[in-house]
Amino acid sequence: MRVSTPPKFQPMKITRFTLFQVPPRWLFLKIETDAGLVGWGEPVIEGKAATVAAAVAELMEYLIGKNPLNIEDHWQVMYRGGFYRGGPILMSAIAGIDQALWDIKGKYHNAPIHQLLGGRAREVMRVYSWIGGDRPTEVGLAAANMVAKGFTAVKMNATDEMEYIDSYVKVDLALARIAAVREAGGPGLGIGIDFHGRVHKPMAKVLAKELEPYRPMFIEEPVLPQNNEALREIANHCSIPIATGERMFSRWDFKQLLIDGYVDIIQPDLSHAGGITECKKIIGMAEAFDVAAAPHCPLGPIALAACLQVDATCHNAFIQEQSLGIHYNRENDLLDYLVDKTVFDYENGFCKIPEGPGLGIEINDEYLLSRAAIGHNWHNPIWRNADGSMAEW
Repeated sequence: MRVSTPPKFQPMKITRFTLFQVPPRWLFLKIETDAGLVGWGEPVIEGKAATVAAAVAELMEYLIGKNPLNIEDHWQVMYRGGFYRGGPILMSAIAGIDQALWDIKGKYHNAPIHQLLGGRAREVMRVYSWIGGDRPTEVGLAAANMVAKGFTAVKMNATDEMEYIDSYVKVDLALARIAAVREAGGPGLGIGIDFHGRVHKPMAKVLAKELEPYRPMFIEEPVLPQNNEALREIANHCSIPIATGERMFSRWDFKQLLIDGYVDIIQPDLSHAGGITECKKIIGMAEAFDVAAAPHCPLGPIALAACLQVDATCHNAFIQEQSLGIHYNRENDLLDYLVDKTVFDYENGFCKIPEGPGLGIEINDEYLLSRAAIGHNWHNPIWRNADGSMAEW
């Protein structure tokens, strides 16, 4: 006996895509289908939005006319279909496309993505808020303000630019700022201290050890990921949990880091590291090494929604970065592009996990178009040391 296929499960094809470069520094991707379903992604490298957009356009040549539901196969083709693979641009392009395909799949099945990934492992997700800017100053007051808003954790930049061997004056200034945050926030406030790759190994050892009395939640990117072998020495100098991973782009990048055993928290970015498909695998790998996850996300609402969908399903995801009020968001902020601005409601330092179909958010198309007409050309600043040599930002 032949069983007829319900209309819902008729074949579906990708028909077109559109990219929107919008303030403050984001790139949104819209993928449309012949069934009327639309998916949204956020493929971007901060400061290289136009470059990533070109990579997205190249990858989408293959996907036009394909069934959007075959996500794993599409991911493998996008990754393995080119002789050269990996890196920030290609993996960010894949990430945004992958997010949009999962958004379509969730809407097709009328379920949030986390249900399609195995269901929730938690009811809500703890979040932290940024304080200070690229050059942190009045962080004590900012920390008190965030505590008053209900946040239980904050993150701050540790230092300004630093030479390979630098003055202990800079170390003392960093310690004074962190002491101010600890005093303002009290003993229960989680403090993430971002070295931002600005600190080279000789000074990273010094700073990490000096920070111990303030009991940070973690130190982030104490050295650049190209120098991850230095984490062994830093870990041997202090007991503070070490976090890294925002500039690592696939499970192959994370493999040796986890094997070496000197990282405590990985921070893959769902708009940089291959999207939902890849980051779910990366975080799963980390669980096998008893390593926690705190996904990187100083980006827009699509990226955050993708993070929360994955966080919901991962036992070792313990806290989520989010960009509301971050110093980069001058022209627009996290919620501006959403129809329902309550979808990420924060309460007592936790964020609810979107329950709507797909990513669980609805983009305000009219507002998006008005901001895309303005666009952006954001680039990170170029910093120099006192001797005129290039400094890490």
